[in-house]
Amino acid sequence: MVHAINHLNETHQMGLESWVSSANGHDTFPIQNLPYGVFKPAGHQQARCGIAIGDYIIDMHKLSSEGLFTGLAGEASKALTDETLNRFMALSNNAASAIRLALSQALRIGSQHKNALTRALVPMTDVAMQMPCHIGDYTDFYSSIHHATSVGKLFRPENPLLSNYKWIPIAYHGRASSIYLSGTQVTRPKGQVSVDSNQPPLLKPTERLDYEVELGVFIGENVSPFDSVTMTHAEQHAFGVCMLNDWSARDIQAWEYQPLGPFLSKNFMSSISPWIISSEALRPFRTAMQREAQDKPTMDYLFCEQNEQHGALDIQMECYLSTAQMRQNKQPAKKLSQTSFKHSFWTIAQMITHHTVNGCGLTPGDLLGSGTQSGASPDEAGSLLELTAGGKQQITISDAEKRTFLQDGDEIELRGFCQNESGLRIGLGSVINRIIPNHSPQQPKATDEHFSL
Repeated sequence: MVHAINHLNETHQMGLESWVSSANGHDTFPIQNLPYGVFKPAGHQQARCGIAIGDYIIDMHKLSSEGLFTGLAGEASKALTDETLNRFMALSNNAASAIRLALSQALRIGSQHKNALTRALVPMTDVAMQMPCHIGDYTDFYSSIHHATSVGKLFRPENPLLSNYKWIPIAYHGRASSIYLSGTQVTRPKGQVSVDSNQPPLLKPTERLDYEVELGVFIGENVSPFDSVTMTHAEQHAFGVCMLNDWSARDIQAWEYQPLGPFLSKNFMSSISPWIISSEALRPFRTAMQREAQDKPTMDYLFCEQNEQHGALDIQMECYLSTAQMRQNKQPAKKLSQTSFKHSFWTIAQMITHHTVNGCGLTPGDLLGSGTQSGASPDEAGSLLELTAGGKQQITISDAEKRTFLQDGDEIELRGFCQNESGLRIGLGSVINRIIPNHSPQQPKATDEHFSL
């Protein structure tokens, strides 16, 4: 039985405490979270699936050898002995719920399994995080009406929101092979740029490098080719979420995007945070969609009452910038914006439903990007394109520095977290990347720094 998307159970209880003391009061990985990731322990070449709890990771390869779990939880535990999460993601939501419940109970104060789990704990400081799964395909949506309207005003002030926007979850297929993990350096991309409309374009590194604050949605249970998913079943195919930065070269994009949309301006890099927060962990942060009555979907296949009442997610999304000079002077990063995913015009269920309505299959590990998330106010803008009015207005970063777009040495961090009225808080962690000049044809390389969250 697949529970309603807002169904809460004992794993969500506010008062749960763990014998892993660092988890109690942890603002990212308390016992109510239990996100999934892949890591390599220090001195090991083989990747392991793990689950975060406080300042530690449960090595599921080690834990599975203890033979603690049976039934669906045991099946899930075995799937978590692989080097990626894909086999586990392919299981039913019931299997994921079973291992979440079993681990929640085993991690609570008074658990009889404390010794077995203690042997499987690895300090986060002793690991290198890896890509959580093999990403077979990647689709990037355009789900924020505030972002779409703000960008539209820059180019079409008389008609900022195109007529199809409120009818269809707009998206384009991106490049799965250029999705990288937090900590990977961003090599400034190059492409064709039109500097003067009376002259031929130039091939050059972008001068308008930008970030985009997005939510990444991982597909779990398979959608077979030529099948289509209904709104009432779409969420069962959403395994979980992460933070996603869809890096963009705005000057390259301006030249190439007509008539077929972005290409080199987007496919050089998108980056994700290493931990996948399960759909079940997000249930306490469900909320009603924020739409005017006239904006409810006219197409029946994109509407169901459960989605209207509980389809939105109140995930807080923050963006921080630190420059090379700021780091040298030991200044804290500058907070550029904060918004919530609850403002999204289209929900995760609607994205999945529309993606499959024509018979397009989805496989475990496929990634959907939400598109840039922005709110109604200027300080909720999810990109520099909006914050600087298309590069026309500089923003102050520190006493000595201003920006319209990103410079070499700049470092962008996107953070995500959820907190409800009861005070329950879980985190998505963060995705951090630093920009380096375009002086080499080599692929981007990860830095020596560990960006664990």
